[in-house]
Amino acid sequence: MERKMSKILLEWKDNQEKMPLIIYGARQVGKTYTILSFGKENYKNVVYINFEDNREIAKIFEQDLEVDRIIKELSVRLGITIMEEDTLIFFDEIQTCERALTSLKYFAESNYKYHVIAAGSLLGIAINRNKYSFPVGKVKMLTLYPLDFEEFLWAMDRRDLANLIRDAFESDREFSLHGLANNYYRLYLAIGGMPRAILEYKEKQDMDFVSSILKDINNSYIADMAKYATATETTKIMAVYNSISSQLAKENRKFQYKLIKSGARAYEYETAINWLNASGIIIQCTKTREGKLPLSAFIEPESFKIYMNDVGLLCNKFGIPTNIIIVDNDNLNDFKGALAENYVCSSLVKAGLRPYYWESNGKAEVDFVVQDKEGNIIPIEVKSSAHTRSKSLNVFKSLYNIKYSIRVSTKNFGFENDIKCIPLYSVFCLDKLSL
Repeated sequence: MERKMSKILLEWKDNQEKMPLIIYGARQVGKTYTILSFGKENYKNVVYINFEDNREIAKIFEQDLEVDRIIKELSVRLGITIMEEDTLIFFDEIQTCERALTSLKYFAESNYKYHVIAAGSLLGIAINRNKYSFPVGKVKMLTLYPLDFEEFLWAMDRRDLANLIRDAFESDREFSLHGLANNYYRLYLAIGGMPRAILEYKEKQDMDFVSSILKDINNSYIADMAKYATATETTKIMAVYNSISSQLAKENRKFQYKLIKSGARAYEYETAINWLNASGIIIQCTKTREGKLPLSAFIEPESFKIYMNDVGLLCNKFGIPTNIIIVDNDNLNDFKGALAENYVCSSLVKAGLRPYYWESNGKAEVDFVVQDKEGNIIPIEVKSSAHTRSKSLNVFKSLYNIKYSIRVSTKNFGFENDIKCIPLYSVFCLDKLSL
């Protein structure tokens, strides 16, 4: 299963000034598979160490963190000759061995040219640092997300369709295969971007098996909550997590603590939300009160929306029958907006953009606002149907003298009144804004 991350890893390998690399990401997004595939394709051998499965290896890091000694003992323990530039050293689940995490600093500062990649969940990296420090400034950090829609098309052996979508995006001309692309978009809503779910669909073509996989992944997130948090914290984390569906089902999707429980207050659940953020399970989209540069300077931290990291997992949490999603059943009309927004938000993040939302005294609201590589402020309006009338986008454009905006809907490509109209299935093309 081809991932865009593989190209980034190859650029890292070819960089002579490379530092050890840490790949972040939620559970089940494909970190291990992607790194191992990259290693086997680009190195003579790969040293794979999973600290969660092999606690004995951790003892090697309990002494000093001198790189030469660590390499020699790893070589003997594993029976593999570790060569500086021809071997990929892969520390998986590194959050379970704090000393190994600290050792990355020493790999970075040594005169050796070992190629080291570590992987772990955001949660695991963020906790238990009382004894050992994080190697700040000594590692390069990347995040792997669930597959975006373009990667999904690759996995479905439809790279040709993905390429044609990019061509249509550039030209602003109507796409003749619009109906086919929309069919794949709805399939993606039901399956999502988790590699296991996609492979299960490819092998069996049966959505019941896909639903079972998605349920397992949701349950594994819950299991992590119990594993890495105290009992009290776990209760609050699960309460926030279980409220996401109801938060998004509202017309105004701003996060409301009262939907967790009556009388709930922000201070009670801030830690729980931070936990879910750090684990990569959710995306927090914060309000910006101004459409000016830089957007981050005008945020209102107390006002935000929470989306799931994967739209397939969200559909599974909603308990929506997958056949209703795939055939575009009218019974889903009340939830189409939530699914479309979640899909677009996660797609923007995967495209390297940081999404905010904007509202003006409850009279106008723009779903997402991003800042492109040139520093332009771009408002993005999301519509889950072909109905695209909305005054909010015009209010924002007029207020901040915005020359270019984007409307995402089920309609075909087009450009009118300084609004670039793109179909939902083409949001991955916005990665060009962040290059």
